[in-house]
Amino acid sequence: MVNTTQPMRIGVIGSGSWATALVKLFANNQSEIHWWVRSEESIAHIQAFKHNPKYLQSAELDVSTLRLSSSLIEVITASDCLIVAVPAAFIHEVFRQIDPHVFEGKRIISAVKGIIPEFNAIPARYFHKSFGIAYSDIGIICGPCHAEEVALERLSYLTVGCDDIELAEEVARLLRCRYIKVTVSEDLFGAEISAILKNVYALASGICAGLGYGDNFQAVLVSNAIQEIERFIEVINPVHRDVKNSAYLGDLLVTAYSKFSRNRTFGFMIGKGYSVKTATLEIGMIAEGYYATKSLMEMNEKFNVDLPILTAVYHIIYANRSARKTMQELAEKLS
Repeated sequence: MVNTTQPMRIGVIGSGSWATALVKLFANNQSEIHWWVRSEESIAHIQAFKHNPKYLQSAELDVSTLRLSSSLIEVITASDCLIVAVPAAFIHEVFRQIDPHVFEGKRIISAVKGIIPEFNAIPARYFHKSFGIAYSDIGIICGPCHAEEVALERLSYLTVGCDDIELAEEVARLLRCRYIKVTVSEDLFGAEISAILKNVYALASGICAGLGYGDNFQAVLVSNAIQEIERFIEVINPVHRDVKNSAYLGDLLVTAYSKFSRNRTFGFMIGKGYSVKTATLEIGMIAEGYYATKSLMEMNEKFNVDLPILTAVYHIIYANRSARKTMQELAEKLS
């Protein structure tokens, strides 16, 4: 249950594009935001020039609201609710030395759309198993919302998913502003898995674009992708949901088609013949779908859900199969 007698203290963990966008949003409704930024140099720059020197530089930040610190323990201790916006591949590295007792009474809202590779675990499961945080105290921020458009203050939509709907409502209230609409959901696990899967399907979309496939095929690819998402999350967490909602289909569409999608860009480069290493260096940021592909394939060994698009992407980026031949074979399976 959320304590309504005093404002919930927010701490943001991470300093990339999405973390910076979320700080900008929370600043609309909070007089104080604790923000963990690893680099002291970045902290000094933000305080002096009101923007992140490395990510989302067009976003002007209200530094009067910010309590910046390079000490993770300090930010966790000072916060009631932690917004985790660290790439999934680095989450365990960031948190592995933190004593679980530090998290007593804390709530975790994941803004991560990836799998922690060391455990093949979604963020909710990682924080529950590693630090003993109850699932009712864990949530997710998801939806079709690129950080770049938040910086431009373009109308966008988010969903906060959590078993505790009161917590979801409180976080949603703190995110809402004139250009951000927020809904709530109790589908923590389905929303989180969907948010991870859509990055893989954005890789597929990018690969096909790089190979020269047109809009007609892309439409078929994405319509089949949402069917794969529905099949998988129905097995993982069989509750009533409508995958046509923006938290599922909307998030898939924007990630598969947007020029801001690093996963689509990564896939496009693979389709053009770049190696995984070269594509990663060119983008300069984490494409969550790359790590998620392998973890999801291993996870699906238990559930054995028919996921031909996921399998095709895995064969291309992990088994070094021909992208063109693999997509030709996939095309015969789609309808």
